Amino acid sequence: MDLEQRVAELERRLAVLEAGRPAPPPEREPEDELWALRGLKAQLAELGADNGGVLFTGAVRIPAGQRYEWQYGLVTDTVLDRDWAAAAESFAALGQPVRLRLLREILGGRCTAAELTELDGTGTTGQIYHHLRQLTAAGWLHTAARGRYEVPADRVVPLLVMLTAAGR
Repeated sequence: MDLEQRVAELERRLAVLEAGRPAPPPEREPEDELWALRGLKAQLAELGADNGGVLFTGAVRIPAGQRYEWQYGLVTDTVLDRDWAAAAESFAALGQPVRLRLLREILGGRCTAAELTELDGTGTTGQIYHHLRQLTAAGWLHTAARGRYEVPADRVVPLLVMLTAAGR
């Protein structure tokens, strides 16, 4: 980026700050569109991973206010050589609309079973506890202090990645 572009970007950010609203993300040059992919390819080349690999990453703030940063990557051979059946329980736990809604509500700040049972369309108290147990057993939830449920920090971004991938 040359000096003129840098000054223009600083002026844009200053104007946004003075207006009191959050800054929109900076505009990317068209050749910068695949920046993450280029970085991954460079890392894979250093590893000598001829068959490529996958990378999942995210920096998010959930509605309840917490921030999470996470990244995970594997070379393709490792992914293809794993026992895919071992992932079935994790996928199955997410394969129910009420469970996905419970996860969204928990990320949004409703963290106790009492708060979750107040939701319309989620079933009886017994059914909600069943769903919470399934999500906990698969690692998508854990119980925090005083009966509060949380999505573990290392599962927030993967959950959002899976939901993003499912919507493609």
